[in-house]
Amino acid sequence: MVKAKISKRSLANLRPAKRKNNPKYKRKTGAAWSAQDVRDLKSMAKSNTPTRVIGLKLQRSETSVRSKAQRERISLKPANQSPYNRRKGK
Repeated sequence: MVKAKISKRSLANLRPAKRKNNPKYKRKTGAAWSAQDVRDLKSMAKSNTPTRVIGLKLQRSETSVRSKAQRERISLKPANQSPYNRRKGK
């Protein structure tokens, strides 16, 4: 019987990533959304704030902001901007 070689690269995928001791941005991972967080999300989405910036201000990931907005039926699409930077007055 021949044993298969296991390279160090394949083992690297099995190890969890190292966490920083003092991360630059704190996260509320797994914490429930407060009513104030949802109000802030609505107001920032209404003012066309990018999703990444909303996540940084609310200390949440961009994915969690998107999923919460979808559950609360909050549109993150910019409503007052025309696509492809077109202007009507030309």
